[in-house]
Amino acid sequence: MLKRIGIIVGSLRENSFNQMIANTIPELVDSAEYEYISIANLPLYNADLDHGEGPDPVMQYREAIQKTDGIIIVSPEYNSGIPGVLKNALDWASTPTKTAVLIHKPAGVIGGTPGAKGTILSQQQIRQTLDATQSYVLPAQKMYISQVLDKIDSDTRKLTDETTRKYLQRYVQSFMQWIDQVQRLNEQ
Repeated sequence: MLKRIGIIVGSLRENSFNQMIANTIPELVDSAEYEYISIANLPLYNADLDHGEGPDPVMQYREAIQKTDGIIIVSPEYNSGIPGVLKNALDWASTPTKTAVLIHKPAGVIGGTPGAKGTILSQQQIRQTLDATQSYVLPAQKMYISQVLDKIDSDTRKLTDETTRKYLQRYVQSFMQWIDQVQRLNEQ
């Protein structure tokens, strides 16, 4: 049976480099079904709104995550940290505390930036947030894409650098294996 992978892009920018990276994933590893889970319509997190299933966009977002076998977050780094829109989305997915859709959900983290450090600081913060939600983040494997402008084609909106594509393919394949390991952990 094919795994169902949700892809969340931590940028709302129309020509997002990270959206281009995300667009490349399905063609590199076709042994899964992919769904892009939008965070564009989520309201700012407010506990006063977080009752029942939450506002409609939140309910749809949570349902989309719930239906996946795992999520891959592809995110930029803003001011040495996690983009606010992504942090907001993770906060909505982390409640209600005992039944949140991120609890025990396998997660992978990828990021690209025009700079030299490849989203290292942002990914640390994303991982910290995912750890707090009791998600199972792919351990040891890191996917930092630096100097992304040299590695994408803005016309096809895809990652084109062959070395980086192979690296991304190996990362996603490792993530698929991680989902299997997490499922065994959850059965114990």
